[in-house]
Amino acid sequence: MISPNGIAHIQLTVRDVDASRPFYHRLLVETFGMSIQYDVPTQIFYCIGARTGVLIRPAAPEHRDTPFDQWRVGLHHFCFRLRSREDVDALHTSMREFGATIIRAPQEDAWAPGYYSILMEDPDGIRIEGVFIPGSGNLDRIKDAPLTPTLV
Repeated sequence: MISPNGIAHIQLTVRDVDASRPFYHRLLVETFGMSIQYDVPTQIFYCIGARTGVLIRPAAPEHRDTPFDQWRVGLHHFCFRLRSREDVDALHTSMREFGATIIRAPQEDAWAPGYYSILMEDPDGIRIEGVFIPGSGNLDRIKDAPLTPTLV
């Protein structure tokens, strides 16, 4: 059996790299301390660090006017695992001060014991979550059978 070591990178398609770059610079470089690997105006912005990478590229011209819809086939949202509740709070503060769209301020949820997260949107409405889950989260709870979701 192969044991994955996380997700290496995620590539997002945005309407306009130049319009999205300030959001991702604030999130990835200024808040998470990631390094910029590629930064080509209108074409690509790619940051790496913390065992992952996030890349944004422009949508094809024929799709630039199509809004993101998290309920269509494809990406719903993605989530950064953070190391503490304080990190979730700091992420919220940083992105709120930047003027990002905050969907949900930090709060506890029933997804796992101690699940504490924030949910925000990038300029195209792509949802990004930051979460802290203490210990092993649900891994200890799913040894015998999958859980029944408490949230939909």
